Amino acid sequence: MNLAVHLLNDAWLGLYDCAVVVSNDSDLAESMKLVKAQHNKVLGLVLPSQGRPSKQLAAYADFIKSVRKTTLAKSQLPNPIPGTNLRKPATW
Repeated sequence: MNLAVHLLNDAWLGLYDCAVVVSNDSDLAESMKLVKAQHNKVLGLVLPSQGRPSKQLAAYADFIKSVRKTTLAKSQLPNPIPGTNLRKPATW
């Protein structure tokens, strides 16, 4: 919900020329639709995982990218996190 509100509000305030939505949640489609219709901003869609984008989101995206598995792996904290007993789940 917060992402949708800020996407719209920041467009109305003219705070960006291009916004990138990192999600595949079709609930954001209406806010993307309004931004395109009312402000004609450039909207990108970045999928946090491999797979197909939501058709509802893709309809309003000017470009679509996926986060590569290798990039995601390089972005994770070390296992365990130094100075802690915190470990990531084995499935990560």
